[in-house]
Amino acid sequence: MDTPLEYGPDEGPAQKVSVSMPAGRIAAVKARVGTRGFSAYISAAVERQIQRDLLDELVQASERETGPIPQAMHDRATAAISAAEALAATETDAESPQGDGTWPDRAAS
Repeated sequence: MDTPLEYGPDEGPAQKVSVSMPAGRIAAVKARVGTRGFSAYISAAVERQIQRDLLDELVQASERETGPIPQAMHDRATAAISAAEALAATETDAESPQGDGTWPDRAAS
């Protein structure tokens, strides 16, 4: 690569990288999105992890300044996140390509 440039998290040209992961995980991703959707799926997963890391850092900084989050608030936040993840999973399944690469008929759902 040439001289490194400064890009934001969602900026700059796409670059090919090599990562190692278990063969079963690779197969599971390909079964969900096919070979052509693999990079986009992994990129989205990395973005979600960055968001979680940043949120965790924010929570830790807040706790250092103001003390731990009250348990009741923690429990409500955990329940809200679980509900959002469940909703996102059903929406993702309904909006994902089928195994043959075609999209499901939304009118049929």
